[in-house]
Amino acid sequence: MKKFNIRKVLDGLTAASSSSSAAAASLQSGNRENDLIQETLQSEHFQLCKTVRHGFPYQPSSMAFDPVQKILAIGTQSGALRLFGRAGVECFCQHESGSAVIQLEFLVNEGALVSALADDSIHLWNLRQKLPAILHSLKFNRERITFCHLPFQSKWLYVGTERGNIHIVNVESFTLSGYVIMWNKAIELSSKTHPGPVVHISDNPMDEGKLLIGFECGIVVLWDLKSKKADYRYSYDEAIHSVAWHHEGKQFVCSHSDGTLTTWNIRAPAKPAQIITPHGKQPKDGKKPEPCKPILKVEYKTTRAGDPFMILCGGLSYDTVGRRPCLTVMHGKSTAVLEMDYPIVDFLTLCETPYPNDFQEPYAVVVLLEKDLVLIDLAQIGYPIFENPYPLSIHESPVTCCEYFADCPAEVIPALYSEGSRQKRQGFSKKEWPISGGNWGQGTLSFSEMIITGHADGSIKFWDASALMLQVLYKLKTAKVFEKPRSKEEKSSTEIVDEDPFAIQILSWCPESRVLCVAGVSAHVIVYRFSKQEVTTEVVQLLEVRMQCELNEVESPECGGEQASAVSTPGTSSSPQTSLPQSHPSSSSNNSSDGLRDNVPCLKVRSSPLKQSPGYQVELLIQLVWVSGEPPQQITSLTVNSAYGLVAFGSGNGLAVVDYLQKTLLVNVSNAELYGSTDPHHRQPHSPRKTRQPSAGLCDGNDASATPEERCKSPTSGSGSPCNSDEDSKQTFIDKGFYSALVRFKAKISRKINMIADHKDDARDNSFSRSRSSSVASIDRESREVISSFYFCDWLSKKSETVAVPSLWVGTSLGSMLAIALTVPSTPEQRMQQPVGVSFCGPVVRLKGGILRMAQLDASGILLPHVYESWYEPNAPEEEREQPRRHRLTSPPSQENPDCQYAVVCSEKQAKVVALPSQNCVYEHNITETSFVLRADVVTMTTGVAIACFCANGHIMTLSLPSLRPLLDVNYLPLTDMRIARTFCFSNQGQALYLTSPTEIQRITYSQETYDNLQEMLGELFTPVETPEAPNRGFFKGLFGGGAQSLDREDLFGEVAAGKASRSLAQHIPGPGGMEGMKGAASGVVGELARARIALDERGQKLGELEERTAAMMASADSFSKHAHDIMLKCKDKKWYQL
Repeated sequence: MKKFNIRKVLDGLTAASSSSSAAAASLQSGNRENDLIQETLQSEHFQLCKTVRHGFPYQPSSMAFDPVQKILAIGTQSGALRLFGRAGVECFCQHESGSAVIQLEFLVNEGALVSALADDSIHLWNLRQKLPAILHSLKFNRERITFCHLPFQSKWLYVGTERGNIHIVNVESFTLSGYVIMWNKAIELSSKTHPGPVVHISDNPMDEGKLLIGFECGIVVLWDLKSKKADYRYSYDEAIHSVAWHHEGKQFVCSHSDGTLTTWNIRAPAKPAQIITPHGKQPKDGKKPEPCKPILKVEYKTTRAGDPFMILCGGLSYDTVGRRPCLTVMHGKSTAVLEMDYPIVDFLTLCETPYPNDFQEPYAVVVLLEKDLVLIDLAQIGYPIFENPYPLSIHESPVTCCEYFADCPAEVIPALYSEGSRQKRQGFSKKEWPISGGNWGQGTLSFSEMIITGHADGSIKFWDASALMLQVLYKLKTAKVFEKPRSKEEKSSTEIVDEDPFAIQILSWCPESRVLCVAGVSAHVIVYRFSKQEVTTEVVQLLEVRMQCELNEVESPECGGEQASAVSTPGTSSSPQTSLPQSHPSSSSNNSSDGLRDNVPCLKVRSSPLKQSPGYQVELLIQLVWVSGEPPQQITSLTVNSAYGLVAFGSGNGLAVVDYLQKTLLVNVSNAELYGSTDPHHRQPHSPRKTRQPSAGLCDGNDASATPEERCKSPTSGSGSPCNSDEDSKQTFIDKGFYSALVRFKAKISRKINMIADHKDDARDNSFSRSRSSSVASIDRESREVISSFYFCDWLSKKSETVAVPSLWVGTSLGSMLAIALTVPSTPEQRMQQPVGVSFCGPVVRLKGGILRMAQLDASGILLPHVYESWYEPNAPEEEREQPRRHRLTSPPSQENPDCQYAVVCSEKQAKVVALPSQNCVYEHNITETSFVLRADVVTMTTGVAIACFCANGHIMTLSLPSLRPLLDVNYLPLTDMRIARTFCFSNQGQALYLTSPTEIQRITYSQETYDNLQEMLGELFTPVETPEAPNRGFFKGLFGGGAQSLDREDLFGEVAAGKASRSLAQHIPGPGGMEGMKGAASGVVGELARARIALDERGQKLGELEERTAAMMASADSFSKHAHDIMLKCKDKKWYQL
């Protein structure tokens, strides 16, 4: 069998990582012949790329809709484009400049989109390919773009500027026309002031040769394109925000900054035909109404069989302080004011026809809010909203943690969907979602995927993430088990966070048994069981745990150095394997005699009966209590195992193991007690505590200089974030085991940390970086050891053992992996009656950096799945729910190879593979020297098992197992974003995700197989659709005139008539070429052929109908001729008086 030589690092790795990997991946001494395992994973099995982005577009700025293709486009302040079709058809694009998108214009039914950015550039996007690309760009050099208008079925784009001029762009060639409308020619010559920027451009619906131009100062000009002069000028003394036409082209409406709407007849420019203030109070003496807030936008839509709709946003009275943003719908004599949850960014009215010169027949309004997208049904009484099919509610409450499960059991998703469907809101419109363009992708994945998100309000959402889609399945509210204070004054003094005390910090979920365990920021743990039956819990099962640590300061030796002498600790035996130490008793809430809080939990448990609907129901609530005036430390690690019925959690003070079946505390020990006499750390005596205020668990346990306001901050609070000083900025970067790397390597990475801190997002989002972290004393001091990870498994702890025994592996922030042996009763009856035995086995292996992940391989290198118990109905009778527990079988050791298991341990700096039960390190690899690992997972691929790592320097790496060969190393992110560092998670089958913004999830793949099938899996935005027929002009309009007047814009704006524009005005930038452009061109040709085929089919059908009608007319003419001939023969010989 071929022997692996790690020095031959695969190509594609960076030089730095190659050299360090080659130097560090040397095999340990031992019997190498028996350790070699055939591996199938190679570097060609990995390829990193983004797949799809879910969620609401972060900080939206503009919106557009294609009424024929039924596609919605949303632009953001960061230059992103999100395109939405039917449910499951989404697309994400990004402008390279990152400037805000100020306006979007569809080339209706052409598969193209024009975007205007705040950096005065316009871009043409090709939507006829699955991954849209820019075909042309035009960068204005001397003028700022303020407004754009693209008439329906026109190739000429009008661009208004801040100087008041209008330029015209050919969207086919993206070149400027020599035809320019200058502001000084548009306004009155006698005017002495500049009219301001152009805020509106539109052509007359009935005459394309007339252009309506609105200036900010309140002047509106009707410009004749042919004669190149102004026909009429309309002036009002209030600034204009928007203009809307009546479809007949005889009237238009302007919205103004004082909350008024003015209606103008185009032939009567002297004064408005009507002035109304929709939300203004009308004085009785006939005076002018009181001014209101500006009406930011107005739309005027007509119907054939009723009154027109006038829809506007803004315009509320100034005395409506604290009122939520509103959209006003005026229809006839009725006025409906629709309140929104967030400020309105933009709105569009969806109409039956794309032609502006026909009755519009509006049927819905799309309202883009700062954090939501709402569609209102105009056809039903009460204007109900449509049920949104997109996964835009990820940020309903800020996401605080995230977990990704690929290849989960197939029956889990239907079970969650069945219970979650009962949670849906009622009262939605009965009509189908009107944004229905595009087609789903043809390809799919063979495995199901789920995402679980924890939120700041204590809620947990389960999402079906299969086939690159995202759909919410079920929502769980954990805050129901606690009493909620009615006001801030009623808050308990024992709470350790001021805001969001129920925020979810860590999730642990067993898909097979459906047992869910969550840890919150208020030092509480809740265990949930899944049930299909409704129950009412009279009293929530509560277990209070008192954790305290007498030894605080730790000095850790370097790995491989001289072991430190052990310090004797209370309750610890001298033997490394001891019986269960005396745990601290739990007692009821009380205060000690000196007034300090003692034995008091942070949150008050609900006292009234709790009605629990089918779905996840509370099994046990665990709360850490105050100890002698000291608040409990926040929980840093958590795991649950359904086969053993145990929950383990750790903090900076130690670890605890709880039996959630018997509702008892099994283990409650400090970190020093874990080591026994083999403690490698120098632990200094605990110094006397100074007076302290409640701490949120991130501040220094001995630091009294921090104010109560700095300590008592929620993980999601924005104001008063403690990340103000340089040290606090470093603390904000600590998350999920960053602790030890920052302490030992702060000299190397302080510059990077400061750079990242400078690029952090809003304070509310970044302040949650404190959650899931160790309790940090100070960046310049050594801090206490914290529990960073857990792993339940069956293992062989001794060479003499032939049967694997249950155990708990414990990883710490100082690089130690320790083991705790468990004795679990075998039968269900014994399990509920006899206690679980515990014995401490001491350290197994030590690594550099905090332990992030542990796993177990069998003798052939195959990942051993975690032991679990299959799901059963917990509320069913005992005789029906008893199921045999599924334990994993491990082959006994042989004489040739006494090691039949491998422990995989990954830390912030390195990875090791340890043979069991001999505990010899057989493989070792230094992952990084200059950075540290933020997230590591042992993942199953189609052809093998690997370790996937995400580093603080932005690199994503994979290592083979068990030989730890580097297979992938890609510099994915140039700077590590705090949010990404907190939410990044890998899953099986080469899938991963992270929260790229407070409202969006970005999914990526590192699998070559998924990368190859990605094009087939992505949906198509553009589909060939026939453009509706133009409205009929009618006989009399065609005879006497009065219909829509067309204009040959080529004769006016072409190079022959208008000449060339100045080269210094704008610079043309070709779009990206290469294969992507070829794919776009090919898909465009295919689309054109499909459209031509549809047009030919329709033409053939119409010709067939015409032929049938012609044949019928010919038959009728023959019949008439025959009857006429018969009458002629009958009457030809008769006199006139005989007839």
